Amino acid sequence: MNILFENPDKVNGLLTVTVDESDYKDDVEKQLKELRRRANVPGFRPGMAPMGLLRRQYGTGVKADAVNKVVGEAIYNYIKENNIQMLGEPLPSEKHNEVNLEDAAPYTFVFDIAVAPEIHVDINSSTVIPYYNIKADDKLIDEQADMYAARGGSYAKAEQYVAGEKYMLKGDLRQLDEQGNTLEGGKTVDQVSLMPDYMNDDEQKKLFDGAKAGDIIAFNPKKAYNGNTSEIASMLRIDRAEAEEMSSDFSFQVTEITFFKKADIDQKLFDSIYGEGNVKSVEEFRQRIAEELKPQLAVNSDYRFLVDIRKTAEEQAGELTFPEGILKRVMQANNKDMDEEKVEKNFAGSIAYLKWHLIKEQLVTTYNIKLTDDDVKNVAKAKARMQFAQYGMSNIPEEYIDNYADNMLKKKEGVQELVDEAIEGKLTQVLKTTVKLDEKEVTLDEFNALMK
Repeated sequence: MNILFENPDKVNGLLTVTVDESDYKDDVEKQLKELRRRANVPGFRPGMAPMGLLRRQYGTGVKADAVNKVVGEAIYNYIKENNIQMLGEPLPSEKHNEVNLEDAAPYTFVFDIAVAPEIHVDINSSTVIPYYNIKADDKLIDEQADMYAARGGSYAKAEQYVAGEKYMLKGDLRQLDEQGNTLEGGKTVDQVSLMPDYMNDDEQKKLFDGAKAGDIIAFNPKKAYNGNTSEIASMLRIDRAEAEEMSSDFSFQVTEITFFKKADIDQKLFDSIYGEGNVKSVEEFRQRIAEELKPQLAVNSDYRFLVDIRKTAEEQAGELTFPEGILKRVMQANNKDMDEEKVEKNFAGSIAYLKWHLIKEQLVTTYNIKLTDDDVKNVAKAKARMQFAQYGMSNIPEEYIDNYADNMLKKKEGVQELVDEAIEGKLTQVLKTTVKLDEKEVTLDEFNALMK
């Protein structure tokens, strides 16, 4: 076998593989013997079919498999042994001539290889990177406390409906005729819940202003919800097709009015969030919130830090030349739904992602960053905690967090994302102790303004 690699412009590689008969002959014979052992050929006992017959029937296919295997292994080994940083997979070159395996060897195969450009970045102790420490100020703590109060809230009875508040009206619906009377045989729905504030039409909303229990209000559901068939169907408990045709007015007799009342910030709320007796005052409650916010805010700070690392590293790397023609073919090969127009539209973004990916790989190598299964599991557990925290659940037993993380890791489509996050997390922590941090304390509002 002979392999020739040409790479005159450093990024567009041409790999030529010439296969001799000796490279695949033994494998072909081995496969034919195995085939003979298993073949069930009419007129012959198992394992006794003539080799010549099998060679005529299956020889070309077996030979093709053997040659493809030899070529694939040769490419893999050459790329690895010569430390060629290949992007994507080898593609058949336009310079490749069709190979007829009916002809005698040697056979020549030519492939286009996309080679990564050389990248030089030097992030070290003299590199200055800003780091924004986000403080849990009173405004942020107030918002979190208010969120807890809202989650612990409930509906209480009210004397009358007040527009602009989260009031809910319960009552009975009756379809009306054109004269405004109850339609005989018309649609009736009991125990309906309405929130006028969520209606789309202001005139229909006003009809409910000041409503009290016992009042009867005539309104038009189609107008109230701007013809939204899903809303109408749900309220009248009919299917979408019927809702599409429904244009009648309805009477609504109010039987009950309730409004949403947030929970008081008191011991009952503290116990429901943190467990009985673990928080005993408003001051402790606010301190606990501040402690909870720290790791969440640190995630934002670290994210911004990595953004600034990326900016610095890309400036150091400068403009890079990529094998655009081959990469566009690779994109199409990997995404069957991508035509040339879509490739062109997405190409610049793909190159930007690829540049940062290559820089990260170099930094990971430079700082000898290794990833373990525990690193990936810890990322999954952190995600689990954050998801529970979004629903106000902060005291979740570790075994539940562990099981939740295990389920995340079982979903193959999400594992690579967890791996990438784990790598970036370890890279961030290493670089934070390597570069010179220009630390600044900011509020969350100030930080969000920086991210725009």
